[in-house]
Amino acid sequence: MGCGITPTTGGGFEKIDPMKRRRIFCWLVTGAIVVVLFALFCNVWILRAARGRMYECSGNVPAANVALVLGTGRLSGNGRFLNPHFTHRIAAAAELYHAGKVKHLLVSGDHHAHGYDEPTDMKDALVKRGVPESAITLDYAGFRTLDSVVRAKEVFGLNRLVIVSEPFHNARALFLCRRYGIDAVAFNAQPVSTRVSRWAHLREYLARVRAVLDVYVFQTHPKFLGKRIVIC
Repeated sequence: MGCGITPTTGGGFEKIDPMKRRRIFCWLVTGAIVVVLFALFCNVWILRAARGRMYECSGNVPAANVALVLGTGRLSGNGRFLNPHFTHRIAAAAELYHAGKVKHLLVSGDHHAHGYDEPTDMKDALVKRGVPESAITLDYAGFRTLDSVVRAKEVFGLNRLVIVSEPFHNARALFLCRRYGIDAVAFNAQPVSTRVSRWAHLREYLARVRAVLDVYVFQTHPKFLGKRIVIC
């Protein structure tokens, strides 16, 4: 009698009873549908909450003492290119200041490592656009939009402000402001082409879901708070 290898059946999913497999498949499909619907719900909720509170023209922006300029890196493409999100936000913030709509700019960004300093880069760019350094305050702990918004109130004592960022980002910032009791409107920086910032727009859809979970489920707090700083 010759020697051979007796075939064996694989483990795992093949061994499960067909009815159980069907139930598992149905649960997986149902779970995926629930996740997608929840993501759509969060995005629609945040966009609706921002309706009528975002402005394209600086002349129409209600005056306030302070604008909160949300941070982003000066360079993109692994440091090879100037980040258009950065240049557009700086241009919008400077326009708002020179139009007399705000008296002070709070620039909030990430300074998590040596050599990466969003607030200082923003300040330097604003000064080049004619904004006096005395009219700029730096928040080095704006690691996330939630951190920037909550710190604006809890650390810098602001209950009313103008948010400066691109339209897709401003909607989420306004949602967070409303949740934390800040009377805010937003001035939209010039949008960056989706061809250039496809990933940023995709990430924003997910960030809106995270924002809803942060404030209503996880009750997330900023990474750092600290002592009160009076800026205006």
